[in-house]
Amino acid sequence: MDENNSMTYEEILMTKVSWCYYIEGLTQQAIAERLGLQRIKVVKILEQARKYGVVQFNFWPNNTKRMELEQDLIKKFNLKDVIIIPTPGKKSEINESIARAASMYIFNRLPSDGYINIGYGDTPGKVLNNLASMTENTLKCISLTGGVNYYLPDTRSTVFNAKLHLIPAPLIISSEEMATAIKNESSIQTINKMIKLSGLSVVGIGGMNDEATILSSNILNKDDFTMLRRQGAVGDLLCHFINAEGKTVDSSIDKRLISTSLNELKKLNNVIGVAGGLEKVEAIKGVLKGQYIDVLISDEATGNELLQ
Repeated sequence: MDENNSMTYEEILMTKVSWCYYIEGLTQQAIAERLGLQRIKVVKILEQARKYGVVQFNFWPNNTKRMELEQDLIKKFNLKDVIIIPTPGKKSEINESIARAASMYIFNRLPSDGYINIGYGDTPGKVLNNLASMTENTLKCISLTGGVNYYLPDTRSTVFNAKLHLIPAPLIISSEEMATAIKNESSIQTINKMIKLSGLSVVGIGGMNDEATILSSNILNKDDFTMLRRQGAVGDLLCHFINAEGKTVDSSIDKRLISTSLNELKKLNNVIGVAGGLEKVEAIKGVLKGQYIDVLISDEATGNELLQ
């Protein structure tokens, strides 16, 4: 931008949108309503403002520590990339903050065909809703597990620009025989083929605490949870429970799952794990030891514990 020449309309709009967002602290939706724009257009303008230097960022000294933490985690667990965000003051804000960071990370790396795989869970669900409101082109989302309701748009979403390709089955079936039969259905085989062709996957990591999504969603009851703990489970990935070494815990639940296997997950490219919170440290360690993910997006307190 040449300050000696008169500003173009596009440059004026970039400056105005950036001022509203970064200085006045307005939401993207509020800016869209004030300026008579679509929310997706506001997102695009903010991206352009960063690209062309209308908005510039400098790292604070303590951000250097987070970048060093990222590199230490990459080396220790042989990961392709790690993104560490500041740990929010409230525990209840961790998932939302990680989801926002993951959405921005993924938005800049979306495959050209727009296809991504999404696992069930609170944080991946927030990532999906954020992405579906950010992207200008329609996002094509493929579910990695059964349980259609875990992938539906958040009722608060005003923009949901995504086409969902969902496994038409519950997450857990009543018997192993029925689960096997359902997996052989042509509609599910088609989704499985799409999963293998997708260039990016997002998965959550569940802990074994009482606030775990798998309990709050009534997927499992407390008796099931207690049994899995006694068998050495430290957490779950796509509802497959793993021990501290990242190996699958043998249980009847696993045999009744409609979910991408962990062996298949390992074969996928660019698997991004999104999880944080001290109660999930052992679960995340198990996932990292099992080498199921390529990228980890988490918070600073969790990252420090992972290095202990």
